[in-house]
Amino acid sequence: MTGETSPLDPAEKVDLWRQRYFEAQAAAEEFVLGEHGEEGLAGWIEANSRITAELLRAQRPDGVSATDHFMTRLQRQLMLYDSAVSTEPHPSGTVLRNVDCGILRYRKEAARAGVVLTFKSPCGYCQDLNSAIATRYVEPDVTVSCEQAGDGCTWRAEHPHAPGEDAAGSPHRGRAAD
Repeated sequence: MTGETSPLDPAEKVDLWRQRYFEAQAAAEEFVLGEHGEEGLAGWIEANSRITAELLRAQRPDGVSATDHFMTRLQRQLMLYDSAVSTEPHPSGTVLRNVDCGILRYRKEAARAGVVLTFKSPCGYCQDLNSAIATRYVEPDVTVSCEQAGDGCTWRAEHPHAPGEDAAGSPHRGRAAD
């Protein structure tokens, strides 16, 4: 290879980073599964979730709850792959809808191009990993769950009861005067 190279434009950089991340992730998955099987994959998720939760704790902006930080991170991760993502605040928490997962689409395109994929679908791994991160990171009274929906998923981060309600779901009325 000779001659001058021209700089990559921003879109080319994004595509290249996606490709490099995909290659590194696929290599790690193949290695762990090949050397250690499903048990090794569970260990990989355990280590990855621990490391990520520690990083999130160190990076959380002041005034932002761990739950909001986690959901924003998840949304931004999905947006890196041009997923069709929206969030909806609910009294009990936040719902993140991923109606067209760019990660799944990217992997389907790679498979059509001849790339051998470790997993038939990345969804189980993604859900297991992000659920494990949430378990280690979000507030203890918050439940994070995910439901598969076609070529996407719906993530929920919910408090056991909405703010301003008691555990039975009744509105707080305040303390009666004596």
